[in-house]
Amino acid sequence: MAPKESSPATDPKQPITVLFDRVLVQVSQAEGERRSRAGILIPATAQVSRRLAWADTVAVGPHVRTVKPGDKVLFNPEDRFEVEVQGEEYVILRERDIHAVASERIDGGTGLYL
Repeated sequence: MAPKESSPATDPKQPITVLFDRVLVQVSQAEGERRSRAGILIPATAQVSRRLAWADTVAVGPHVRTVKPGDKVLFNPEDRFEVEVQGEEYVILRERDIHAVASERIDGGTGLYL
């Protein structure tokens, strides 16, 4: 009798470990549409050249020094690798590709607040 094959839909969740200097982030759906200063709604399909995006950190690799899970990070959306895990969209970045970090931790920041 041949072993029964399991489908990905019935497999239990597997833990994911992020390696080296990689950061796994999730871009919120609200980031798609935005409003201009004048109040004009700009759809997600409108591309603005060289616009950076914010995302929430989900997991970090062992060699990441400045980002922790739960932080918001600023990155260039053109320099990213997208991955889907169990129906959720994530982005994998290198720590060096992150331009800024917003976190609840107080560690001698610049005094700017989001």
